Amino acid sequence: MPQMAPLNWLTLLIFFLLVFYFFINQNYFIFLYQSKSLSKEKTSISLNWKW
Repeated sequence: MPQMAPLNWLTLLIFFLLVFYFFINQNYFIFLYQSKSLSKEKTSISLNWKW
């Protein structure tokens, strides 16, 4: 039925856009950048409580 063809194209377009959006999001959130600075040592102050 040619009258239903635009609905098929619309559903296919929406489906492929959702798949495209999903893969773009996965690429963005899965990729981890390596920090350029070396690990910074934090100096911890030990508090000796004298009761």
